[in-house]
Amino acid sequence: MAGIIRVGVTFPPDLLKDFDEIIRKLGYENRSKAVQEAVRMFVSEKKWLQEEKGMHAGVLMMLYDHEVRGLESTLTHIQHHYTHIICSTMHIHLSERDCLEAIAVKGDAAEIRKLNDELAAKRGVKILKTMLVSV
Repeated sequence: MAGIIRVGVTFPPDLLKDFDEIIRKLGYENRSKAVQEAVRMFVSEKKWLQEEKGMHAGVLMMLYDHEVRGLESTLTHIQHHYTHIICSTMHIHLSERDCLEAIAVKGDAAEIRKLNDELAAKRGVKILKTMLVSV
């Protein structure tokens, strides 16, 4: 490491309280190490959004309300257009209404982004979290 740069960060009191409680339970010696880890995870998670080219692999985790009329059919239809990058899917029933779907992908970053955006835009999709790595 070529040195350390000190930065200041502001937090809402409740967020800082929760952060301190979690890092204490995890055994961190100080906030700096925890903040560095959080920033690394954020950069890793978001970096693929900036990369238009290159091979990536990972998982799209989608939480959705299966009671929304036509949503499951629409999600399946979208996925059928991306069979060239979708390797596998896993469907989990969480409650009477909520389903979790894990979609394993491998392919060009731009294609994965298009799939991600199409799924996320549908009414009834509550959360879409994407975790990718460069390959």
